[in-house]
Amino acid sequence: MKRFVYADNAATTPLSDTAFEAMKPWLTEFYGNPSSLYRIGRQAKEALNEARETVGKCLNAAEPVNVANDYKPGEIVFTGGGSQADNLAIRGFMHGPGAKGRKHIITSKIEHHAVLYTCEALEKEGFRVTYLDVDKQGHVDLEQLKNELSEDTALVTIMAANNEIGTIQPIAEIAALAHAAGAVFHTDAVQAVGHMHIDVQAMGIDMLSLSAHKFRGPRGVGVLYVKKGVALAPLIYGGGQERGLISGTENTAGCIGLAAALKEAVEGLDEKMAYVKKLNDRLVEGIMKIPYTHYTGDPVNRLPGTASFVFEAIEGEGLLLRLDSEGVCGSTGSACSTGSLDPSHVLMAIGLPHEIAHGSLRLTLGEQNTEEDVDYIIEAVTKVVAGLRALSPVWENGKPNLTAASNLHAH
Repeated sequence: MKRFVYADNAATTPLSDTAFEAMKPWLTEFYGNPSSLYRIGRQAKEALNEARETVGKCLNAAEPVNVANDYKPGEIVFTGGGSQADNLAIRGFMHGPGAKGRKHIITSKIEHHAVLYTCEALEKEGFRVTYLDVDKQGHVDLEQLKNELSEDTALVTIMAANNEIGTIQPIAEIAALAHAAGAVFHTDAVQAVGHMHIDVQAMGIDMLSLSAHKFRGPRGVGVLYVKKGVALAPLIYGGGQERGLISGTENTAGCIGLAAALKEAVEGLDEKMAYVKKLNDRLVEGIMKIPYTHYTGDPVNRLPGTASFVFEAIEGEGLLLRLDSEGVCGSTGSACSTGSLDPSHVLMAIGLPHEIAHGSLRLTLGEQNTEEDVDYIIEAVTKVVAGLRALSPVWENGKPNLTAASNLHAH
């Protein structure tokens, strides 16, 4: 009998009961605009800043909000999600006074497109961007970073953990190198927050992006942590909310849900992630029994619930569709574009051949998953891979024909 197993928690997570219950009153009874001066407006404002304080404590921000005495945003700026936070951090800093006329940005080749596309847009405006190489496990080349840092470098933006292969970067070390060159350090921690320990002070983080729906909060709300003293230009102009950086009436319920979900995620984090890692280890052991399968990313220093594979002689889109018919939700690094499959930029950056990178599968587990879920996933993936290979033009006599695969994907 087919089950339904959700194994794409890196894409989004189910809303927790805790977050939902925290949000409900602010969706119904307490509907005031936080910018209004009457009572229900002031209630919303106070609740927003309590949420800010909760988030700040979870990240160990240095300047939590004093709810009793003022309503200043402090170091926690609410945004419309992780992508908006990334845009605000990068564009806002480079166009703001904090850049001090410097025009150089350093990032990596495996960042989320919210970072990469923002950097590409800034290049068209005359800024210079360096895209650091990574090794076969997805670690940023620190020697290259040292060599590229200069007096013109304003910003270094490197993700805390990769969204496809799960590799965790040495954030504190990268931040220290950036600071030594007089640059500011931003990290896209959308995949990391709620799944690993984050301490913005200990790690030397100047700006950090996060998104609620990655740790069982609501969609459409995120945070940019901005260290006191880091000045940004506004991303959205209007009524001056969120320090004037992201104008627009705040999503009060969403912000409260984010704070509740984050607090729940970081409480007992070690125990929760140990459970998820145990499930993940079981999953990897089972999937790796499939011949001509490769495990991508750092096998040890990675997000506990992220498992990323490539299967030779397989197309990722077909793999996902067949897994869906088996009741398993996963994702692939490939994207369907103009009738052809483009392999993941992350998999290409870590050196996988074009013809192999097409057969990618990312499975990401959460604390709501079970051992029975994992066993079913292994069974389903094994079945689907065998079925697809039986139909593949590049699978011959029980092994892949790489020459045929290369010819098939030649552009």
